[in-house]
Amino acid sequence: MTDRYQLSQTWRWNLENAPQLPKEKVVAENVPGNWSWCGLSVDSPLGIAAGPLLNSRWLLYYADLGYDILVYKTVRSSARECYPLPNLVPVEGSQLLVADTTVRAISQMTGSWAVSFGMPSVDPEQWRRDIEFARANLPSGKRLVVSVVGSQMPGEADGHRMLDQLADDFATCARWAVESGADGVEANFSCPNVSTADGQLYHQPQLSGFVAERIRAAIGDSALVLKIGFMEDEHQADDLLRYTSPFINGLAMTNTVSARVSTGDRLLFDGQLRGICGDAIRKAGLQQVAMFRRRMDALAMPLDLIGIGGISSGAHVRQYLDAGATSVAMASSAMTDPQAGVRLRKELKAFRHHSSTNPTWRNMSGRGPALGLSGSPSITIRACSVSDQQRCVSGALVCCGWTAEHFSGCGLRFFGRTIDERKNSLAWSKWRTEFRCTNGDLSAFADDKQR
Repeated sequence: MTDRYQLSQTWRWNLENAPQLPKEKVVAENVPGNWSWCGLSVDSPLGIAAGPLLNSRWLLYYADLGYDILVYKTVRSSARECYPLPNLVPVEGSQLLVADTTVRAISQMTGSWAVSFGMPSVDPEQWRRDIEFARANLPSGKRLVVSVVGSQMPGEADGHRMLDQLADDFATCARWAVESGADGVEANFSCPNVSTADGQLYHQPQLSGFVAERIRAAIGDSALVLKIGFMEDEHQADDLLRYTSPFINGLAMTNTVSARVSTGDRLLFDGQLRGICGDAIRKAGLQQVAMFRRRMDALAMPLDLIGIGGISSGAHVRQYLDAGATSVAMASSAMTDPQAGVRLRKELKAFRHHSSTNPTWRNMSGRGPALGLSGSPSITIRACSVSDQQRCVSGALVCCGWTAEHFSGCGLRFFGRTIDERKNSLAWSKWRTEFRCTNGDLSAFADDKQR
């Protein structure tokens, strides 16, 4: 047994030697605020990204260490072995703001490393049973998310058939995950360590939308997040949002920044690109989250944003939330310091929300346009333009963890149906961008008026 991932051991060894749960329950500080993941309430914005949680034992171990959004390691529709060692190579920690550069390998982990796993997976029968066990034993207030990826059939030359098969494979894995008890699915559209379409899908917005639509059809109203890699171009971001937003609840970013790894006299991994994780990508991750939040606001798409990259302190969490993230996910720091979640909750306990850019924080802090629940079911929006009202109301519903019950009886409608008619379904969050009052006029939320 081990209490943290062992770099010198294989993925399979770490899978089979997961830690035991602590003998005494870890006391984790409450994090002030109302938090959610894709409309589902959680106790904090702290999550574990796909990677460290190799199976249910790893997942339940970290669930007891202060994390509330737990992403089960990426699974496939058939078993696949991991790349050979080394799978994690420590690298120098200077900030990477562009992709496809070269970084230097170092002997000791100082905050950043190159990742080389290749998205391995155990057999579906095994991971489906394991997810059922995780679901049955996960404490309340925590969310089980399963990362899935489609696998290309070898030898398929026809591009249309290949994409159709890949979309079906993504959808099959997602459906199995939900059937096994997942609260939601994270579809991995990015992996810099594979060159096939399953690892580079987010670069092709139209194809991403095609696959996302297929997944949505397979999982019904369950939450769906797409995990994407490094992206700098706003036009590309707009295209990705336009093609995928009708089918998803959120985006998780940034799934590494790709680089080659050098020892000084030679390149590792046969000179192929590998994903760099940890401290070295925090600035790039923050910039990407901020850019996507700006574009989402401009396009009236109040999706969840899960910030990933270089988070190891409460200050880093605050930076991501201020940039526009609705929650965060950690990997590198949690792998090297399993107690990081407990420490971060202590650091966040005294935090009072203060962002002026994210509706989640603005609404809760009282700065900017204020959305408040005065008793129930009345809601008030002050000093908002009509477009801001739509963004603030829908953002509050999706991001702040307020469930449909908070708005029961208020007369607001989604596609002509009242929230009362939807309150027992997760479906209400899917239609958040159509949030409107009964007369179809958001201007009813005039300054200091209630409805």
